[in-house]
Amino acid sequence: MGIKSLFQVISENAPDAVKTGEIKNQFGRKVAIDASMSIYSFLIAVRSDGQQLMSESGETTSHLMGMFYRTLRMVDNGIKPLFVFDGAPPKLKSGELAKRFQRKSEAQAAAEEAKETGTAEDVEKFSRRTVRVTREHNAECQTLLKLMGIPYIIAPTEAEAQCAVLARAGKVYAAASEDMDTLTFNAPVLLRHLTFSEQRKEPIQEIHLDKVLEGLEMDREQFTDLCILLGCDYLDPIKGVGPSTALKLIREHKNLEGVVEHMKDSTKYTIPEDWPFQDARALFLQPDVRPADDPECDFKWEAPDIEGLVKFLVEEKHFNEDRVRNGAAKLQKNMKTAQQSRLEGFFKPVAKTAEEKASLKRKAEAKIEERKKKQKQAAKEKKQTKGKPRGSA
Repeated sequence: MGIKSLFQVISENAPDAVKTGEIKNQFGRKVAIDASMSIYSFLIAVRSDGQQLMSESGETTSHLMGMFYRTLRMVDNGIKPLFVFDGAPPKLKSGELAKRFQRKSEAQAAAEEAKETGTAEDVEKFSRRTVRVTREHNAECQTLLKLMGIPYIIAPTEAEAQCAVLARAGKVYAAASEDMDTLTFNAPVLLRHLTFSEQRKEPIQEIHLDKVLEGLEMDREQFTDLCILLGCDYLDPIKGVGPSTALKLIREHKNLEGVVEHMKDSTKYTIPEDWPFQDARALFLQPDVRPADDPECDFKWEAPDIEGLVKFLVEEKHFNEDRVRNGAAKLQKNMKTAQQSRLEGFFKPVAKTAEEKASLKRKAEAKIEERKKKQKQAAKEKKQTKGKPRGSA
């Protein structure tokens, strides 16, 4: 689910944080992609006549079709993707997962009923709600990525948190996911719609966390508390607290401790009985992740195994051989081409020494002082001009 209404809050209060552009604008960048979220979207979107794509033997292939062709599209546009898979979910997430399972079970029953009595639209609507990413889907996508020469890693828990760590360390430019909680995990840049199909004509959204915090006038801890109050995967939301109210409450009371105290004295809100917001906050601020310098986080892009891809996708999954070979050849060419990299890749920021920082501070202060003097002088001259009688030289 991610964070409810967070994009709306950012758009309204920190519009400078969001840039939109074409996929080609990401040329030369390395990007860590939330694999499970992508696979889920492929299972929903890659369909024929409302049904998931199937091989001749009746196996679902939507996830493989999406992973193969959308990854080719990214590489074609000069992006170097790294996929990050979810590990075990944190204990606090079990409530949300149980609810999701319940909703899927209900949707499954509704889908069966719709097949008997409903319209084609009903059947499609409910069957989309029953979509679940299984271990098999993940394993098959990992096999495919390995054959394509595209690196992947498995996170200890949440994929978004691991993507954020890699982006924060500069190993990749951004974390890519549809889940807004990627920002709550401290990703400096979040890319959305990156794995969408070309046909959808959706621009890529690039959201910068520093600009979000600046626009909301919050530090990271306050932003995390706002996200929890908006509604996250770890806790039940508080009834009656929408985006505007959540923002107002954090601004007025500074943190969730202050908000909870305020709510105890109010008859307007009822805090759920079990609402361990400190635990949720800890999961966002200190998630279980591999540090960026962990050997598991060393990844490289390799040449694709063309015959391996043909064996897997064509012989086992019954994909069209010409299309697979053409795609693999394109991939091989793109991987081989020494692509020109973006300037930001060449010039890594070097940490400044204390002396350099002090010198920069002095220069900045001197500039401000100089500007003040000029403004003072201009104001003085203006006053003098106003004081002179008209027509005098």
